[in-house]
Amino acid sequence: MRFAFSDDQLAIRDAVTAFLADTVTSERTRAAMADGSGFDRLLWGAMASELGLTGIAIPEDHGGSALGAVETAIVSEALGAHVAAVPWLASAVLATRAILLGGNDALRAAWLPRLADGSAIVTFADGDFMHDGRYLSGHAAFVPHGTIADAIIVPVGGAVFLVPTDAPEVSLAARTSLDQTRPLAALTLTGAEAVPLPALDWRAIEPIGWTALAADALGGAQATLDRTVAYVRERTQFGRTIGSFQVIKHRLADMLIAIEQARSAVYWAAGEIDADSADARFAAHAAKSFACDTYTECAGHAIQLHGGIGFTWEHDVHLFFKRARADMSLLGAPAWHREQIARAMSLDVACA
Repeated sequence: MRFAFSDDQLAIRDAVTAFLADTVTSERTRAAMADGSGFDRLLWGAMASELGLTGIAIPEDHGGSALGAVETAIVSEALGAHVAAVPWLASAVLATRAILLGGNDALRAAWLPRLADGSAIVTFADGDFMHDGRYLSGHAAFVPHGTIADAIIVPVGGAVFLVPTDAPEVSLAARTSLDQTRPLAALTLTGAEAVPLPALDWRAIEPIGWTALAADALGGAQATLDRTVAYVRERTQFGRTIGSFQVIKHRLADMLIAIEQARSAVYWAAGEIDADSADARFAAHAAKSFACDTYTECAGHAIQLHGGIGFTWEHDVHLFFKRARADMSLLGAPAWHREQIARAMSLDVACA
């Protein structure tokens, strides 16, 4: 498969990259972490009003841009490069598509314009739930950006529901999270009334979630490499820059090769999703597993190559390391995704 961005996709990439370079700062990200929300509201509002990013997948008649998985991956990669404190994956990627594909006309009209303009936040919950008609009960331990959400998408067996968070039967409690730019909450439902999304099979939107998360990891991995290259060009030891040492060059080269492989995997998956290919699920499994492994490896190398300063919590390289670990855990660990690939290829999967 030969892949290249179209002129429009290149324009989106350049616009988003420039916008985030001017808008996202370490100080603002750390402020969002400190208040417990993990949400840079000003950034989210600017993403909606200036570039229309929060409505990237929403049809134009509901205020969006009606763009696809490749464009979603481009934005996800750019946001990942800045460890942006916004509910992009939960709200703009997964929840938006759930409502778009599963909701009726009334539900779409009620939620999609608000999602497009950034005024509503919807997340998702993967947990242990049961339903009695329209009423849900159960628990999910890790809900991304749960405490700021207006509603939650809840898969229950083969059914999917939307649950507004303002009902008394909905309880959300903030949890201590490794990645404070994507904080988690515990969700408990005690007979909460929900809106069914009868037209939706949750499996249909899993690949776009895996691919967007893989693109986030790709952006973060590239940023760790870029920051580390800049550092080793300036840091001197024994009268020369440490970037001139062969062992450092080899480590950086290994990072670069892994990142380029991850890039191929991510945009292969996005292209297969947009083409509605039978291989889309397989490709998304591959992208999620490889890109997240790459990010974790690169973030670890970045800390080590920054030396003593890299091991201080105050240095931004730790933001990337924590996001890398969070990306690895969310929506299935790389080992699980590789197991699904093996099963799809009819390989013998032995459980340790």
